[in-house]
Amino acid sequence: MARSQNTFMKKQREKKRLKKREEKEQRKQERQENSTGGSLEEMIAYVDEFGNITSTPPEERKEDSSSDKVE
Repeated sequence: MARSQNTFMKKQREKKRLKKREEKEQRKQERQENSTGGSLEEMIAYVDEFGNITSTPPEERKEDSSSDKVE
């Protein structure tokens, strides 16, 4: 009698484990579908010359190369 009861309990534990795994996979799938961010370009932030965070890249400044010369 004990042998059949052990088998029954093993089957119940296996069912419970599979159900938990399926629920976890379903939650993972829902998170992936509902995620707002994703691309690297959307996550990049820039800092302007005043220290403020902006979403637009700064304009490139042309620096005067004559000041770098050493005589």
